[in-house]
Amino acid sequence: MSYEGKMLEDLKMPTKKEVGNALLKTLFKHNGVIKEFATGEEIVNEIADEFGLKENQRTVVLERIYRKENRIVKTPLWHRLLYRAADSLAKEKLVSRPTSTILLTDRKEWMLTENGFDEAMKLLNIPKIHKEFLPTKSFEVQKIVKKLIEASRPENYNPFDKEKKIVKTTKESAMRTRGFRQAVIEAYDCKCAVCGLKINSPDSIFWEVEAAHIVPNSLKGKDDVWNGLALCHLHHWAFDVGWFALSTDFKIQLSSKAKNLPGNFGIMGDYEFIRTISTKERMISLPNRTEIHPHKNSIQWHRENIFHP
Repeated sequence: MSYEGKMLEDLKMPTKKEVGNALLKTLFKHNGVIKEFATGEEIVNEIADEFGLKENQRTVVLERIYRKENRIVKTPLWHRLLYRAADSLAKEKLVSRPTSTILLTDRKEWMLTENGFDEAMKLLNIPKIHKEFLPTKSFEVQKIVKKLIEASRPENYNPFDKEKKIVKTTKESAMRTRGFRQAVIEAYDCKCAVCGLKINSPDSIFWEVEAAHIVPNSLKGKDDVWNGLALCHLHHWAFDVGWFALSTDFKIQLSSKAKNLPGNFGIMGDYEFIRTISTKERMISLPNRTEIHPHKNSIQWHRENIFHP
């Protein structure tokens, strides 16, 4: 048995497989990405806490001879075990290595792949039907996100995709849909563009905000950031049924039919959900980059075809 293996056995450390499974679950709970396992990183202690590691298990140092420079290298054994488990996951193509992820996101992180995403869902007993709506990142979907947010903004934009398949869902179209959702939600910092609501589930897996198509998906609206808005559930519904629309300068226009609503409609406690939408024709919150703002052609189509003036 090797010196390292003997230390792992003597200290009763978890196996590489156990740590690998814990890493997959932790990646999933951290939106699909975690930083490298450096001293001081919260993720190192978080996973150690999951295994209930004692102080000596967390801090004991492994000494190795670096022969090229003929010097001794000291590495915390727990960090070494984390790296070995992550390296094994990378070989199984369940995660992407930081050296690959940085080329995609400019951040040196471990990231789930689609296969790793599926494996993490199995470990967490999350039904596959939820996958389409989860905001968790995967390397393959982030490629789509990058393509969407870095595309050149067209002057004469057509928000319809004639080739879009509405009934049959393929793996490729499902990833495209997730890419659209992630690109839009990230562009708006996970907040509703109308009310600013930003909240996720207690386990940090689900965001409340949704990526809404301006030209509806059911009418073959494109999965582009120029045809998307980040909206909370209520404002998503109100937008889809035409209670409000946007002007070309992104001001909210409320339907005149709101004046005819019964007094007890659209009220939550003291909050008037419908009527406060149009306060002083306020603008929606927009992404910092103008290149990914909703396109005038999309919002004009919605105003002319969905909105009830």
